[in-house]
Amino acid sequence: MSILPPPTEAGPRTALRRRIIVRGVVQGVGFRPYVHTLATSLDLTGHVTNTPEGVLAEVEGVPEAVARFCARIARDAPPLARVDAVDHQEVPATGSAAFTILASRADGPAGTLIPPDTATCAACLRELADPADRRHRHPFVNCTHCGPRFTIVTGLPYDRAHTTMAGFPMCPDCAREYADPADRRFHAQPVACPACGPRLRLLVAGAGTGGTPEAVTTADPVAAARALLADGAILAVKGLGGYHLACDAAHPDAVALLRSRKERGDKPFALMARSVDDIGHLVRFTPEERALLTGAVRPIVLLRRRTDASCTPAHPRPAPAVAPGSPDLGIMLPYTPVHHLLLGLPGDPEGPRLLVMTSGNVSGEPIVTDDEEALRRLAHLADAWLTHDRPIHVPCDDSVVRVCDGKPLVVRRARGYAPLPLDLPVPVRPALAVGGDLKNTCCLGEGRRAWLSAHIGDMDDLATQRAFDRAVTQLESLTPVRPALLAADRHPGYRSAGWAERHAAGRPVVRVQHHHAHVAAAMAENGLDGTRPVLGVAFDGTGYGDDGAVWGGEFLLADYDGFTRFAHLAYVPLPGGDAAVHRPYRMALAHLRAAGIDWSADLPCVTACPGGELPVLARQLERNLNCVPTSSMGRLFDAVSSLAGVCHRAGYEAQAAVELEAAALDAPARDTAAYAFALRAPEAADGPVRADAAPVLTAIVADLRAGTHPAAVAARFHRGVADLVHLLCVRARERHGVHTVALTGGVFLNSVLSSACAAALDGDGFTVLRHHLVPPGDGGLALGQLVVAARTGVPD
Repeated sequence: MSILPPPTEAGPRTALRRRIIVRGVVQGVGFRPYVHTLATSLDLTGHVTNTPEGVLAEVEGVPEAVARFCARIARDAPPLARVDAVDHQEVPATGSAAFTILASRADGPAGTLIPPDTATCAACLRELADPADRRHRHPFVNCTHCGPRFTIVTGLPYDRAHTTMAGFPMCPDCAREYADPADRRFHAQPVACPACGPRLRLLVAGAGTGGTPEAVTTADPVAAARALLADGAILAVKGLGGYHLACDAAHPDAVALLRSRKERGDKPFALMARSVDDIGHLVRFTPEERALLTGAVRPIVLLRRRTDASCTPAHPRPAPAVAPGSPDLGIMLPYTPVHHLLLGLPGDPEGPRLLVMTSGNVSGEPIVTDDEEALRRLAHLADAWLTHDRPIHVPCDDSVVRVCDGKPLVVRRARGYAPLPLDLPVPVRPALAVGGDLKNTCCLGEGRRAWLSAHIGDMDDLATQRAFDRAVTQLESLTPVRPALLAADRHPGYRSAGWAERHAAGRPVVRVQHHHAHVAAAMAENGLDGTRPVLGVAFDGTGYGDDGAVWGGEFLLADYDGFTRFAHLAYVPLPGGDAAVHRPYRMALAHLRAAGIDWSADLPCVTACPGGELPVLARQLERNLNCVPTSSMGRLFDAVSSLAGVCHRAGYEAQAAVELEAAALDAPARDTAAYAFALRAPEAADGPVRADAAPVLTAIVADLRAGTHPAAVAARFHRGVADLVHLLCVRARERHGVHTVALTGGVFLNSVLSSACAAALDGDGFTVLRHHLVPPGDGGLALGQLVVAARTGVPD
């Protein structure tokens, strides 16, 4: 934070007037009311207003009071504010008689930062539960310290007229609170109450398939919705950034029905619980995880299941179909008044205490935000809709976070984090990076700031591509960035890269290698200026390599300007592309063939392959038909998962790897064995070292035939990969003097592997960079593209 020190004043005690511009997250967080209170407490006159640049204040009074004001304006800022800079300028005194809040100004360049949506604060929750309060059970209670922000903003500066609350005139009571400097809702733009809206309504599916939803006449839509949930219904619930699909997590039939309707395979559902007291019997959590659960962001937190989980009527256990095969439960606590009401306030009749809360969409499509669209697109998924009349302007999924070694590891960056910018360690030209095709995000940057969009989704769906268009437009409307270049992945078939080419409009499009972008993202979020190279360990499932192969087990000597491939997993054929991704047994059989190991019927992956497919696959590998070579560590995890008998078919991305990690956690602690890779010399004098997995496969087969439990196989494999990482990092240090290692790529969402690698490297004197602000997977790719392309760039 760059804040100019307040001036020292001397001389006679005449009135002094100063103009102050405050930049950062200073709109929508109660900053103008705070400035008003601070100024009047110091007997200063003047005014404060919002501008597109931030907050502009002029204060006039005795020099000592003006100096105290300047010293405190950043130091004592409201809790949701983030002050990045404060500039002071002396202006002529005007003799003003009072301090006022002026109407916002729309002139000037956009520079202010819009805050993210924030969970309902304790004060508002007390009002929600207080029968004597006029906002008792009001589903939209909020104040300057909580509630919707980013998802309702339609323009700058941040005022009610520039939000989706513009259509709800304040009643006299709300207007009185809004105008009272002593009130918690002083200039709270989304302020509302039962008299002035918004309002909930409940609709139920009409009779017969495709029947028109019908409104339910009830004084309490939430109570009726709770009753439906208790009866096993699936409810579409309109939230801050889109619709959820909810059901009673302890109702096996309801969970199974929702899974079937969404065609979700075995992908885990997220849960919502009333409080941490309602989940202690299911999961273990650390103080860091508790802080994430109960803080202002309220992401979905991935928590390790308890092996001794018990249940009672007051503390139910979720149905087995909630998260089959996963070592974790993804849990969040309520973050809107509607959520609190759905789960029940003290004294409410008993209802579901644990809800499935999954994104309201057809699998593979973006989250639904529009009410009419929700009735149409979710008609085959939901039995009823709990909706309201406050529009959602910006889609925003729930964020997903896990804690690894005491620090947050962001899996999906969205609600609660977006649209806050990231500070960059190097300046960049105005640019737009379009990310990848999976878990897409885009990123705008200029100077030393980058704005990463919320999670958008997978670009293989037309609806997601349209959502990408809207996300770019929205980001540009909230930032001063006007991109002079675009950055994209080098994959020739990526839809995101195609979008960049079509929208270049004469601007250069810089293509950035996939794994170089991963490494650059880790460097940028850890504050490296790129003057010294790092060894980037980039492990993922798929990334287009410069030789046309599918990379994904990479050791790159890299800075922002470029990279050298120091080492990689030895290539094996990827038979059938996506077919091998969805059927891990194919990847296991390909690895066995590459290692020279017969497809014996005693191996789990061989028996998992349908009889008619096995000879076809053998011929495909023999003739190298549709077999792109791959060095992917993600695909090696798939292969080992199937070979060990853990997972043969993947119903969602990384399922085989997730279940292999879960198996490793079940291994006995006394087993410390590890499988060893072989290092092969470079094929060319200056080429990369090749890490051959054949000895690993051979050892696994021997262990399986000796009766070794799959959990022990999984643990030994994880330790073997960590040993490989350590060994190659030591070699890179010896040969190239590199002492900093970046662990990046989606495979490092595996906390067992990430912890093991970091511990070995830390213990050997390396500086280890890991992700804490952006996802290590493709959700952080755009940040790396931005820094590589806009720093190195190409001439206009």
